[in-house]
Amino acid sequence: MTDKKKQDLILFFIVVATINIAIGFSDGLFSNYFKDVYSVDGFQRGLIEFPRELPGVLVFFLIGLVAFLGDITIAIAAQALAAIGLLILGIFTPAFNYMLVFLFINSLGFHLYMPLKDSIGIALAEPEKVGKRMGQYAGVRFAFLMIAGIIVFFLFKFNVFSFMHETKWTFIVAAIFYLIAIFFLIKLKRNVGQVRSKKAKFKFVFKKEYKLYYMLAIVFGVQKQVMLVFGPWVLIETLSQQVDTIVLLGIIAAFIGMFFMPQLGKWVDKFGVKKLLFVDALSFIFVYLCYGLLCQFFANGSLAKIGLPVVLTAALFVVDRLSSQMSVIRTVYLKSIVKSPEDITPTLSVAMGLDHIVSIIVGVTGGIVWVTLGSQYIFYIVAALSFVNLIVAFLVKETKKVKQA
Repeated sequence: MTDKKKQDLILFFIVVATINIAIGFSDGLFSNYFKDVYSVDGFQRGLIEFPRELPGVLVFFLIGLVAFLGDITIAIAAQALAAIGLLILGIFTPAFNYMLVFLFINSLGFHLYMPLKDSIGIALAEPEKVGKRMGQYAGVRFAFLMIAGIIVFFLFKFNVFSFMHETKWTFIVAAIFYLIAIFFLIKLKRNVGQVRSKKAKFKFVFKKEYKLYYMLAIVFGVQKQVMLVFGPWVLIETLSQQVDTIVLLGIIAAFIGMFFMPQLGKWVDKFGVKKLLFVDALSFIFVYLCYGLLCQFFANGSLAKIGLPVVLTAALFVVDRLSSQMSVIRTVYLKSIVKSPEDITPTLSVAMGLDHIVSIIVGVTGGIVWVTLGSQYIFYIVAALSFVNLIVAFLVKETKKVKQA
C-alpha cells in the first residue's frame, strides 16, 4: 500500500470515528427523549418513525438529483443537515409538531450519508481486501460508539445531562462532532477527489441481477425497524428502564462489536458470502423468537419484570444490535455481483429506499399491533419474515474466497 493510499484510509477512519461519536451522543437516545420529553406511548412511538424514516425513501431520489456533486461533497452536506437538526433540538424544546420537523432534518442528513459511507469505503479499499476493510470500518464504528456511550452513560447517570434540562447538551455535543466530520471529509476530498466521478451519470439501478440483494434489503428494513424501535421499547415501556440502562447496553454491544466486526469481515473473505448469509439469517430468527417469548411471558405474568428476565431481555438487545451490523455481509455480496463500479452507489440507494419504505410501514403497523394485540406478535411476525433470509442464502451463488494478505 502506498503512503497516499494509507493516508486516505486513515482520513476515512477518522471520519467514521467522528460521525459515530455524534451518533453515540444522539441516535440511540431518541426513544428515551420521546418518552421523557413528550410522554409518547407505543402507538405514537411507531408513528414517529414516519418522519424519521421518510428521509430514507427520499434519499433514493435525492442522491440522483445531486449526483453531479460527487459522493464526498454529498457526504459533507449530509453532516451539515444532521448537525442543524440536532442543534435546534438541543438548544430548544420545540412543540411536538416542530420537533418532528427538525428530527426529519437530522434524519435526512443521517440517511443521506448511509449509502455513501459504503460506496466511499469500498472505493478506498484494496480490491482483494474489501471484506477486511469493511469489517475494520465497522470495528472503528463500534469502538467510537462505545467511547461515546461510556461518556454519555456517566453524564446521564450523574445528571450532568438530562432530557429534563432546558438544554439537551447531548444533542449539541453530537452536532459539534458532525461539524468536525465535515472538516475531515473536506481533507479527504482534497486527497482523492469525489470517488465517483462528477461526470458519471446517476441512474436508478434496479436490475434483475441484483434481485436477491434487494430482497435482503427489504427484509432488513423490517428487522432494523424492530431493532431500533420495538426492541428498546420493551426495555423502556415494559420494563421501565431509563437512559443509563439503554446507553450501558449500547456500550456492551459496541465493545463486543469492536472486536467482532473486523473478524466478521475476515470471515466473509475467508468463508464466502453464502455461508455468512446463513449465519445472518439464523441470528435474526433466534433473536426475534426469543424476544416474542419473553414479551408473551411478561404480558401473562409468567415472568417477573425484575431480575434474570430483565437480564435476558438486555442480552437480546445486545445480540440484536450485533446482528443488525452484519449488513457488511450484504455490502460485500453486492460488490461481488455488481456489473460496474458505477452501479454501487445507485444500487445501495435503491436498496435503502426499499428498506425505508418497509421501515415506515413496520413502524406504523408495529405500533398498532403493540397496543391492540400485544408486543410479542411484532417479534413473532418478524421472526417468520426472517426465513426469507434463509431462502436467499440458499439461492445465492458461492462467491470466490480471497486469500488474506
